[in-house]
Amino acid sequence: MQTSLPDSFLQTAEGHQADKILRKCVHCGLCNATCPTYQLTGNELDGPRGRIYLIKNYLEGKTDGNIGLRHLDRCLTCLSCETTCPSNVRFGTLLDTGRKHMNEAVKRSLISTIKRYLIIRIFSKPYRVRMILWLGRLAKPFLPKKLASKMPVQATGAPKAAKANPDLPKMLTIRGCVQSVVAPQINNAAVKVLERSGFCLEEAKGDCCGALAYHLGDLKKAEKTISQNIDSWYQSLKGKYEFLVVSSSGCSSFIKQYGEIMQANSNYTGRAEFISERCRDLSELDIRLETHSAGENCTVAFHNPCTLQHGQKVYGKIEAQLQKLGYKLVPTMDPHLCCGSAGSYSLLETELSSKLLENKLACLEHAQPDVISTANIGCLMHLQSGTERPVKHWIELLV
Repeated sequence: MQTSLPDSFLQTAEGHQADKILRKCVHCGLCNATCPTYQLTGNELDGPRGRIYLIKNYLEGKTDGNIGLRHLDRCLTCLSCETTCPSNVRFGTLLDTGRKHMNEAVKRSLISTIKRYLIIRIFSKPYRVRMILWLGRLAKPFLPKKLASKMPVQATGAPKAAKANPDLPKMLTIRGCVQSVVAPQINNAAVKVLERSGFCLEEAKGDCCGALAYHLGDLKKAEKTISQNIDSWYQSLKGKYEFLVVSSSGCSSFIKQYGEIMQANSNYTGRAEFISERCRDLSELDIRLETHSAGENCTVAFHNPCTLQHGQKVYGKIEAQLQKLGYKLVPTMDPHLCCGSAGSYSLLETELSSKLLENKLACLEHAQPDVISTANIGCLMHLQSGTERPVKHWIELLV
């Protein structure tokens, strides 16, 4: 692709990177074949190729960004296009650049601005999540059925976290801003399974990884959160902790981007890269399995989150562990497609998100599994809102 970006922009690290990405695109359109939003709307501008042109034209000063931002907002950032692209176009990085510059130039409606502000402020703090869920559950009988279904099932029977064994090699983890409230049993299960595997998993200070603010365009808040996390985690990971192990693939995928996100901040560049290198999704660890009866005659439909399969290129590890325990994995159609959760997407793009959820559940439930399993809290909550079938994090099936 030929480009004509302004020299003032090209001379920046961000501009040089954007130009390099744009020039790798060969207009082939293979990305559209695996793009969830293009599959739904059939609109070229709702596919990666069209969005690349929108970003290019805006950065070259040919458009004002109003139309472009709408179509960028509708992107799930699932990165399925990156997995498909034969030219290895880094669409996610280009998308972040386009959103950043369009967000700065385009004035959103008051309702949109307030909605985004509230999502960031509420869902990045566990005590606020706890409060809003408490109010939501009180009001649930009076809410419309569609809205009431979005209320997460209250966690019951969560296994208690194992007592830390000081003699075992130590690993660090994060509580998670939403997961710690909605599904604390996930980290508790991870503690038990890792202790059995010879590791002690301890929770770090801090709750939010910063992904929510970053993807909603509040870059100042995102960088503040990232900086605080780096300050908190760096010395621990330089000392007694081997890795930062994260049980939600959305968070682990984002933390692995810290080095790139903070590359322009000389005070944090080196430490951010160190954190990213030491971050591991829970599924990447070698876990010692213990046979138990739970897996016998239990069928599982596994949904590999976009942040795991496309963002981190992790395939087959979880499925193999479940099969070793005796769980029977049923085949699912279109496993590469997003469920429609995508962080705050289900709250901001409800129509598209609901359709994607309907399609994904049809694929997962086609073989009538006993359980649906996944590796990301956002996917778990979203899938749970559309089915009566149990939806569990995969680590819960290993306890």
